[in-house]
Amino acid sequence: MNDVLVGQALTKRFGQTVALGGVDIAVPAGEAVAIMGPSGSGKSTLLHCLAGIMKPDGGEVRLLGQRIDGMRERERSALRRTRFGFVFQFGQLLPELPAEENVALPLMLGGVSRPQAVRQSREWFGPLGLAGMETRRPGELSGGQAQRVAIARALVTRPAVVFADEPTGALDQTTGHETMRLLVEATKHNGACLIVVTHDPNVAAWCDRTVEVRDGMLLTGGVRA
Repeated sequence: MNDVLVGQALTKRFGQTVALGGVDIAVPAGEAVAIMGPSGSGKSTLLHCLAGIMKPDGGEVRLLGQRIDGMRERERSALRRTRFGFVFQFGQLLPELPAEENVALPLMLGGVSRPQAVRQSREWFGPLGLAGMETRRPGELSGGQAQRVAIARALVTRPAVVFADEPTGALDQTTGHETMRLLVEATKHNGACLIVVTHDPNVAAWCDRTVEVRDGMLLTGGVRA
C-alpha cells in the first residue's frame, strides 16, 4: 500500500513536558486510523503535527511523499484548506451562514466563486442524509445533522486526509454511531484516509486500526507490520 501521510521520529516539547517522544506513524489511502490515549498522552499534539497546525521540534511529516513540516505558515494554511479536511467535536459551523455555505466555505477560501462552490457543496447533502436542509442555519439543525454538515465541509475539497478530533463527543450514542458510519464510509468512498482522535473505544471500533498513545509514545499500531 502507498502511504498518504507519514510521520517519522516526531518529537515535541512544551517546556519540560515531552508531548511526543519520537513517534512513527504511516497511513495509506482508504484507511481509517483511531488515535487513542488518556488526557495529556500526546494524541492531540500528534494530530496537530500531522495536520500542519503545529510544527514538530524534530522528525518529519510527509504528505504524498512531500515533506510539509518545514513549510511556511502560509503554505501550511493553504495545505489545510485544500489537501486536509477537519471535523471537530462541536462542528464549528458559522451560525450566520446556511448549511450549504458552511460546506462551500473551504472552496470559496480557495478562490472558487460562490455560485460554483455552493453548487459543489449541494452534491454532498443527499449522500449524507441532509437533502432539503441546504438553506438551514446551524441553529436549525440537530447535533447529528450539524456534524454531517461538518463532514460535508471536510470532504468538499476532496482532501487526501480527513482529521476528526472527538467527532462524536457532543452527541448521544445512537447519533454518534450514525455519524461515525457516515464519516468512515464517505471518507473511504472518496479515497482519502481518516485519522480520528478519540478516548471512546466505541468510536475507535469503526476504524481499521487503533494507535495507542501514552506519555508521548506509541504503544501499538503506528506502523503496519
